[in-house]
Amino acid sequence: MKRSWVALAAGLTAFAGLAFGQGNEIKIAHIYGKTGPLEAYGKQSHIGFMLGLEYATHGMMKVLGRKIVVIEKDTQNKPEVGKADLEAAYGDDKVDLAVGPVNSGVALAMLPVAQEYKKILLVEPAVADSITGDKWNRYIFRTARNSTQDAVAAAAATPKGKVSIAMLAQDYAFGHDGVKAFKEALAKLRPEAKIVHEEYAPPATTDFTAPAERIFQALKDQPGRKIFGIIWAGPSPLAKIEALKPERYGIQMAPGGNILPVMQSWRDFAGIEGAIYYYYGFPKNKANDWLVKEHEKRYGQPPDFFTCGGMAAAIAVVDGIKKAGSTDTDKLIHAMEGMSFDTCKGKMTFRKEDHQAMQDMYEFRIKPRKDQKNDWDLLDLVRTIPASEMPIPIQAKQ
Repeated sequence: MKRSWVALAAGLTAFAGLAFGQGNEIKIAHIYGKTGPLEAYGKQSHIGFMLGLEYATHGMMKVLGRKIVVIEKDTQNKPEVGKADLEAAYGDDKVDLAVGPVNSGVALAMLPVAQEYKKILLVEPAVADSITGDKWNRYIFRTARNSTQDAVAAAAATPKGKVSIAMLAQDYAFGHDGVKAFKEALAKLRPEAKIVHEEYAPPATTDFTAPAERIFQALKDQPGRKIFGIIWAGPSPLAKIEALKPERYGIQMAPGGNILPVMQSWRDFAGIEGAIYYYYGFPKNKANDWLVKEHEKRYGQPPDFFTCGGMAAAIAVVDGIKKAGSTDTDKLIHAMEGMSFDTCKGKMTFRKEDHQAMQDMYEFRIKPRKDQKNDWDLLDLVRTIPASEMPIPIQAKQ
């Protein structure tokens, strides 16, 4: 009898432990720039992340029977703050994993922290190649596109034949990595196109007269088509450069895609083409239909560039935890390597070698003003550039 009571007590203890374990909260830190120069990007990313959790959990906000708790931290878009935020999230808040940040410089400061604490950092939406390149470690996953994906899409959208290109980019990791990747992509996809000049300006630049004029002088006597390319986070310089009349030298503008409020300033530049990560009207799938409908209902306008990214990150987190059956880091890594998941952009797949999400991109053309039905109806889809057509090199140190 005594042994039976001991066995029963042991069984009850085991059951209680199991019940307690299943009832634990899943803590996720969302670390992003709530304030600072990229505040608009951060706000979109967080809205998208919360909507994505809602979508992926069918409104329950639970995975494996455990409640999801999101802890927000503000990097202020400063590397030292982002690093400290992640240390606090892992060390003090005991989060299971973290998502973010917006700024590539902040992300690079955070990568070693994930390795030190042996916890996953899912990078969204920072894009510098080095994040899943030479600075990568096994605890880093990324749903955001990288600079090379941007570059390959831009190269695919570049006209064939003799083309001379000059680039304007921001003077930090995002800009430099972007131009480097674009050069490499052109060499593979458009070998007759050449970058003949590069300009790097401080991220806070508002007067683009001097760098634009240097680009005009570098391009004006070049053979073939002449293209002024822009890689810029934050308010786009396109309208200010167009005001300097690049067409007097036969120069065409080629901006990278941006958030909707920025692209509204492009409404009168019909016919300009470029490549973009996401535009709400392009993907046709269940997740995007839900996102567009819910976002318009709750916020009075379509979802934007980084809203989609936040949603993709949330879906990846939920699918990864479901597949792993756990929030244990090693189990999550094993489950997420090579994992495919359905997002508002369609299917993404985490590449096993560097945990970079392979994904489609889009070539766009700005609509004529007369064809724009409302303030957000800005772009026509030229074509979807499938992930299978984009040769993205593996740069991570294994």
